[in-house]
Amino acid sequence: MQKQSILTIEGLKKIFGELSVLKQVDLKVDKGEAISIIGPSGTGKSTLLRCINCLEKMTEGKITIGDVTVDAKGKNHKVVYELRKKTAMVFQNYNLFKNMKALQNVMEPLVQVQKIPKEKAQSEAEKLLEKVGLLDKKDSYPAHMSGGQQQRVGIARAMAVKPEVMLFDEPTSSLDPELVGEVLKVIQDLANSHTMTMLIVTHEMNFAKQVSDQILFMDSGIILEQGTADAVFNSVNPRVQKFVGQVTK
Repeated sequence: MQKQSILTIEGLKKIFGELSVLKQVDLKVDKGEAISIIGPSGTGKSTLLRCINCLEKMTEGKITIGDVTVDAKGKNHKVVYELRKKTAMVFQNYNLFKNMKALQNVMEPLVQVQKIPKEKAQSEAEKLLEKVGLLDKKDSYPAHMSGGQQQRVGIARAMAVKPEVMLFDEPTSSLDPELVGEVLKVIQDLANSHTMTMLIVTHEMNFAKQVSDQILFMDSGIILEQGTADAVFNSVNPRVQKFVGQVTK
């Protein structure tokens, strides 16, 4: 079966003041691929995700998702909106609406963004909560859920908009260690289904090995190494070797 490219990044640069955070990023992602992005802190991994869904405006370059292209030189806000609609992001800190129950949190994008009638939205939201193992918590407010449960609701909410590309920005970094596994399992099940294209910024190396079709190693604003888990974790590049040696001890 021929692979179909869903995301293309060309010549992406991002400068904050005098700090060049992304120096030259080129990337092509096929539909249904799960890609983990690893590397030291402060190397542009999260900024890359935020440029993909236009939360950050790129300084140079262009990003294409499906049939929509955003160019750094362009001024068309409608195109930015169209590109953003093709993505969904799962943040480090859950970002749930505190005054809404779990079910309402998942329904919100269905009703507000996709304009789906409430009854149908509720049915879809319940299916998504079931998928992440939380249907029994549908009437719970975020304050009455663990961090792991809140993050799983966040994943269900992101899935609700049926994004072409799903972005995970260190989804387990704010969790207590014993809650990490339940969130990683949900993401792994999604990856194994190959129905969702996913980019995952993570510090969980064993998870990255298990879940990824490709791994990107970023350092100093560039993709230093790209390939299968075996290729990256056995890289001859000294910078990659040093990082992998430190985090997999």
